[in-house]
Amino acid sequence: MRICVFLSAADLDDRYTRPAREFAKLIGKGGHTLVWGGSDVGLMKVVADGVQDAGGRLLGVSVEFLAAKARPGADEMVIAKDLAERKRLLLENADAVVVMVGGTGTLDEATEILELKKHGHTDKPVVLLNTEGFYDGLKEQFRRMEDEGFLPRPLTDLVFFADEPVGALAYLEESQGIA
Repeated sequence: MRICVFLSAADLDDRYTRPAREFAKLIGKGGHTLVWGGSDVGLMKVVADGVQDAGGRLLGVSVEFLAAKARPGADEMVIAKDLAERKRLLLENADAVVVMVGGTGTLDEATEILELKKHGHTDKPVVLLNTEGFYDGLKEQFRRMEDEGFLPRPLTDLVFFADEPVGALAYLEESQGIA
């Protein structure tokens, strides 16, 4: 399975890097491919290292203005002209999506895939990995959207919330008929 991971490129505390390393190891050991933003810094580097060390493949999609931070030694690296093309290429090259901790770019990527799912333009499974309760507020907001009629489909049809890496990968593998 080609798993797109949206996440931060920032250097983060162990409470975020430890679960990210764990998830990366599960991807690699499962023989899956990481599809990610291609950066070799911060949490993106942590996940790429973990996947590669565990035997998985790396497919990076960087963007021209960040190309200097692209990971050398990825199995495949694509350089997009802008962020919109990057998002499109990330999603086109993935069978499933996992949203990990991140900032505004990660949130933008997450809402894009959920909007596509909401309108039936993709059926790829999406997991929000809620490490350390990072997305509790967003989860509450999504529930309010559902409760007040802003979502035409049940929230459970759009996204699966996982608190632990093992639950995230188990959901993806089950949804793809791998487990």
